[in-house]
Amino acid sequence: MQRVRSASVTVNGGVTGQIESGLLILLGVTHEDTTTQGEWLARKISGLRIFADEDGRMNRSLVDTGGQALVVSQFTLYGDCRKGRRPSFVSAAHPTHAEPLYEDFCAALRRVGVDDVQTGIFGAMMDVELLNDGPVTLVLDSP
Repeated sequence: MQRVRSASVTVNGGVTGQIESGLLILLGVTHEDTTTQGEWLARKISGLRIFADEDGRMNRSLVDTGGQALVVSQFTLYGDCRKGRRPSFVSAAHPTHAEPLYEDFCAALRRVGVDDVQTGIFGAMMDVELLNDGPVTLVLDSP
């Protein structure tokens, strides 16, 4: 995830999701993932204190700031580059498993208080633009 001043996703020339201040979340799903991991991630992400308070310290959460979230499905996060020159994506979940979990994660973010959750289009080639804030970039994996 990246803290952003703005971010957008464009598919075939049309904007499908756009936010101002908030988080751009690149979401990868693997075979073992379930809705339990998505719920945990939503709670964790929404409550992470990574936004500045009045003293400029990272002390406020996405929910505290009323920030937005742009969630982009990204199976390439599970690309294994340890062998050869071509990444292996065997750890990435098949779309029939991953897409419902992606949708569940977006719904879970809304349930935990992120009022504005925007998305790309699952499985589409997407152009993602962002203005990174900080930069603050964090990798979070569910237990």
